[in-house]
Amino acid sequence: MATTADESPVPEQEVRNEKTVEMLYKALTGGETEMVAGLLASDLEWWFHGPPKSQHMMRVLTGVSVQSEFRFEPRSITAIDDRVIVEGWEGAQAYWVHVWTIKAGLITQFREYFNTWLTVRDLRPPVWEVGHESLTLWQSEPREHVNRSLPGLLLAI
Repeated sequence: MATTADESPVPEQEVRNEKTVEMLYKALTGGETEMVAGLLASDLEWWFHGPPKSQHMMRVLTGVSVQSEFRFEPRSITAIDDRVIVEGWEGAQAYWVHVWTIKAGLITQFREYFNTWLTVRDLRPPVWEVGHESLTLWQSEPREHVNRSLPGLLLAI
């Protein structure tokens, strides 16, 4: 079983989900459309937050544009339960966060946030464990955009 920096075990399902999303980005970079199609549910649910002209990933996934028009180079990939959060930034003007939901090895939902700070919070009933101090599971870290004013959103799990 994998471990994080603090040596707590990472559930095997989260590791598999993370690898699925890593395969997706690799297939996109390599132009492997059959591989991409095999990782996505045919009824993929999609949600976008940002300016309409910045719906880059959805245009790539639907074949409207090619990967080379906008580079998706993940800077961080984090699995939380059935979701995988991918963060990246391309220069000073583009910061993006992708949230993929995976069920039975297939990507069923995609959320794309463009130039938006994102905080992921656990709103399930609390588990009263020692050391369970925060409900924040993940937070944006757009290093190149620290001094920019970006809208913020909360994603509840």
